[in-house]
Amino acid sequence: MIFIRYENWKSYLRYYPVTSLLLLANIVMFIIVSLDGGSTNLYTLVKYGAVVDVGPEKEEAWRYLASVFLHNGFNHLFFNSFSLLVFAPPLERLLGWWRYAILYLGGGILANVLFIALGTPAPNTATVSVGASGAIYAVYGAFMYIALLQRAMMDESSRKTLYGLLVIGIITSFAAAKVNWLAHLGGLAAGFFLYGLIIRIFKSSRRQGR
Repeated sequence: MIFIRYENWKSYLRYYPVTSLLLLANIVMFIIVSLDGGSTNLYTLVKYGAVVDVGPEKEEAWRYLASVFLHNGFNHLFFNSFSLLVFAPPLERLLGWWRYAILYLGGGILANVLFIALGTPAPNTATVSVGASGAIYAVYGAFMYIALLQRAMMDESSRKTLYGLLVIGIITSFAAAKVNWLAHLGGLAAGFFLYGLIIRIFKSSRRQGR
């Protein structure tokens, strides 16, 4: 079962440096935002990089990355950080730190891009979107690729756990209020295709090096 964490904190830091840094970045940004207006204050979130689907902020590309490290309230931070802490590490070990970083950050960015590209802004309102969920769903998308197309790399128990997570996550994305379901599904799709692209590029470069 790949989704059970047995490591102590020293081993965790050594084996999963990128995941550890991502968790730290989420916490540090949460503290900064909390001390400068509050993590649930929409104006503060926009100031620090939230994605906004209308107005001049919509065109500011830096927000697609910055928003991945912002969270709307402690519960939002806690659940995303828990998912990152528990479920992401096997992918970092599998891909290696820099490929994993590309997939996580690229998946988060693409999730936000798809939200802006495919979303339909409501009249006279603005949607402010923050959170690591799109990037975390990109991790799930990579695992879905493994579960479906590289079945020998994932045991049956882990596969069932993944499917359960996806079913619950997708239902919650549509059923819960104030959840950016477009970013969730966009991250899932982005992670699936980014993983396939990364493993192909890596195989290609490794062949050329022989």
